[in-house]
Amino acid sequence: MDPETTYTQLGGADGVRRLVDRFYDLMDELPAAETIRKMHADDMSESRDKLFKFLSGFFGGPSLYIKEYGHPMLRARHMPFSIGQSERDQWLLCMNQAIDELVEDIHLAAQLKHSFYRTADHMRNRQE
Repeated sequence: MDPETTYTQLGGADGVRRLVDRFYDLMDELPAAETIRKMHADDMSESRDKLFKFLSGFFGGPSLYIKEYGHPMLRARHMPFSIGQSERDQWLLCMNQAIDELVEDIHLAAQLKHSFYRTADHMRNRQE
């Protein structure tokens, strides 16, 4: 593995899995994330698995998502859901807290937060 990839800096598959699991745990736990939680199935196992596979490749590790599902087409896959600024911010609340709890390197944490903000903002399909 390339030691310079985000995937490696996070600790490989185990680190990415921890981030994904904490993110979804927070979505379940935080009342402020209620709206986006309701957009997901009661059992979020599939969502957890898909995000893990996507982030593996996105962060420079194995392209698990692409191998199984093809091109991510993130915006198109999120189009059925009404996503505005509030939903974006709820998603980021969970992800940013997961990063704060799990990523010790402040530069890596800042890089992740910036990247996730750009991606989450791109998913918006509703003006408020």
